[in-house]
Amino acid sequence: MPADTPLPVLDLDHLSAMTGADTELSLEVLGIFREQAQLWARMLDPRSEARQWADAAHTLKGASLGIGALKLAAACERAEKAGRSESPPSPAHASVLLGDVKDALGEALEAAARAAYDLGAPGASSGASSGTRSAS
Repeated sequence: MPADTPLPVLDLDHLSAMTGADTELSLEVLGIFREQAQLWARMLDPRSEARQWADAAHTLKGASLGIGALKLAAACERAEKAGRSESPPSPAHASVLLGDVKDALGEALEAAARAAYDLGAPGASSGASSGTRSAS
């Protein structure tokens, strides 16, 4: 993907590939992601120790990559790197980084809910279409 191309909020082809195009498994994975996101969001507190929110960002990054939430994964990676650096960011910079993660998380959760609805709809296709599909 070229550097100037925005990352997808949710890459449905990636999700399909990760779940073997199994609609039920895709729905289950999206459901788990949506439930666990509530936990991770609470751990993304810029007033906490940097190592703590960096760990939460790392966990969320892995889960995001698993469902194809690439924009969220990128925001998590930036926050994780900053939180693990030898000199942690200022509270203001941490707030900006974690605000970006929370914004991307909100978008990913909305896209995941929309994808789950579409996948659960009668006549929903169980396979991926050609080309990259994304929910944004």
